[in-house]
Amino acid sequence: MSDGPLNLRSRREMRLMRPAGLLVWQAHQLVRELVRPGVTTREIDGAVDALYREHEAVPLFQGVPGKTPFPSVTCISVNEAIVHGIPSDRQLCEGDIVSVDTGCKVHGWCGDSAWTYPVGNVDEQVQRLMEITEGSLNLAIEALGRRALWSEVAQDVQAYVEQADFSIVKDFVGHGIGREMHEDPQVPNYVSDEFLEGGDFELRPGLVLAIEPMVNMGGAEVLVLDDGWTQVAADGRPSAHFEHTVALTADGPIILTGPPDDD
Repeated sequence: MSDGPLNLRSRREMRLMRPAGLLVWQAHQLVRELVRPGVTTREIDGAVDALYREHEAVPLFQGVPGKTPFPSVTCISVNEAIVHGIPSDRQLCEGDIVSVDTGCKVHGWCGDSAWTYPVGNVDEQVQRLMEITEGSLNLAIEALGRRALWSEVAQDVQAYVEQADFSIVKDFVGHGIGREMHEDPQVPNYVSDEFLEGGDFELRPGLVLAIEPMVNMGGAEVLVLDDGWTQVAADGRPSAHFEHTVALTADGPIILTGPPDDD
């Protein structure tokens, strides 16, 4: 089991996390409206930046240390890019898919969510990739309420993805979230001996997790581009990414980055 401390949150603290989660949900509704052929990824990032500024929210991604500090409030990853894509003047094209990951802090509490969007009409197999990836996230959230250990959830997710002949990305995992964007525990979407020996954890009320399966159409191997941030599928085939911030209560899981009627 994991030796790291688990930050178990009270129902009051979960409610305090909700404004950040709701603002991230609103950001994704804005992105959904903007995604179309001809729009640049920089324009999408600028719209989310303006939304956060309007609500005096602190972007979680901008300034994160790396080869160079991350410059934007969103990670925007197109087609074979998996995660950590830097917004630019690249125009989206019909048939692309674009993964948008963003998070913010409101009154000291964090929310983090990612979604993959089709640009116009996409290839049937690419559409299936998105459906399986979103389905794996939904499966994980549902399993939180009936499994005892995270490894059991991860095994369910990995089996679901691999039975569809896709690959779970193993270079990146989900995480605990609360006062900071990245807290213990690490939350993989696959099972490894290393995780079973030292990283597994009990699913206890009070956990708040950013669950984020990333799924490649081809192999799981990843390469980083020269910008030091953008991670791409090594074989150049498409990748999808879905994420929610989820709180586990005695009554089951609650999606903190879901729409208002989830309250």
